[in-house]
Amino acid sequence: MEKKRLQFGSILNMCFGFFGIQFGWALQMGNMGPIYEYLGAKPDEIPFLFLAAPLTGLIVQPIIGYMSDRTWHPILGRRRPYFLIGAILSSICLCMMPNASAVWMAAGTLWILDSSINISMEPFRAFVADKLPEEQRAQGFAMQSFFIGLGSFVAGYLPSWLADYFDMSREANGGVPENIKFSFYIGAAAFFTAVLYTIITSKEYPPAEITTREKVTESKKGFGAGFREIMHAIGNMPARMKKLALIQFLTWPGLFLMWFYYSTAVARNVFHAPDEQSEVYTMGVEFANKTMAYYNLVTFMFAFLLPVLARYVGRSITHMICLFCGGLGLLSVSFIHDPNMLYLSMTGVGIAWASILSMPYSMLAGAIPEEKMGIYMGIFNFFIVLPEIIASLSFGYIMEHLLDNNRLSAVMIGGVLMLIAGLLCLRIKDQGKPVQNVQAAH
Repeated sequence: MEKKRLQFGSILNMCFGFFGIQFGWALQMGNMGPIYEYLGAKPDEIPFLFLAAPLTGLIVQPIIGYMSDRTWHPILGRRRPYFLIGAILSSICLCMMPNASAVWMAAGTLWILDSSINISMEPFRAFVADKLPEEQRAQGFAMQSFFIGLGSFVAGYLPSWLADYFDMSREANGGVPENIKFSFYIGAAAFFTAVLYTIITSKEYPPAEITTREKVTESKKGFGAGFREIMHAIGNMPARMKKLALIQFLTWPGLFLMWFYYSTAVARNVFHAPDEQSEVYTMGVEFANKTMAYYNLVTFMFAFLLPVLARYVGRSITHMICLFCGGLGLLSVSFIHDPNMLYLSMTGVGIAWASILSMPYSMLAGAIPEEKMGIYMGIFNFFIVLPEIIASLSFGYIMEHLLDNNRLSAVMIGGVLMLIAGLLCLRIKDQGKPVQNVQAAH
């Protein structure tokens, strides 16, 4: 089917929901490590407590992708029913999370929260590929990167804004500080509102215009047929997908290690906080969140340049350059003593993050069948969650026995892995059509 080029406003509307989704993710990733430590968890226990995210992604994403490929609701369409269900559940969990009174309660809520976010998030990748022709897909995924960066930027600064301008307490007092609690409440509202905006303002092609109705109604064959199709798709991944999968497999541990330990490393190693209950510790975590918010500011600004760079040097070389920037940024953290220099480190991470959120999906979309876009996008995320599962199960031992619980060393390891992933981009020959500037489709 020949897909029509969409105007800039239409692409903006269909990607706006990612602002809310990433608002929720950023609050979780920036604050869950400190929340666990506020509630008494030790540094070597943190990776295991983060196991919820990859396990739920491994299970939920391919199932949701398979189901959304075969869904058609006369009002909500194909992907949007999942946007709505996930947004409702995620918003409830975001309100519950900061009120957990024990580590096991926070970990249990995280499992439910991650499952709910995955229900909304996974179909968004397929949504862009469904709606846009090949030459606009890099633009569409870059627009998602823009809103992901914007949502993360606001979420990262929110706790300190609430403390500074609304006089909310930063002290833990055996629980979660007040400013972090209210950040989660605001995040719940932002998540639901942004996703609802995309649902209301965006339409989907009817199933007859994407594929045959027989394909859409195959869901009636039951769970067994779905499981067999998922396994068949895994066993028959396109060659380009396999190469991209290896790059993802090495890229994402660098991000996970940063999310696991960066905030607490800044509090302990840069701000020299004596313990988790001190105000200095909370200030260190807040500063780390500000620098992470800054790298997301870099991301949503750099997202506009990505399609331009890709047009001149190709998507694979663009991704390699960006991963090098991220790897060097993470490596530099261990050599910084002045907290303000962390903004320079996070500039590199922000450039990498913009590309990680768009270029692999843009390169992948043209290599997989249209009628299996959802299921293959879900399977592609295996290579994000599998390394996180490995890190969650093994890195606690590494932290305790090999790194002496040095959080900065963990961040450096992530930087090395990102550099290796960048080198592997040279294996991919970018055969995609020329891509357009994000602003080109007015």
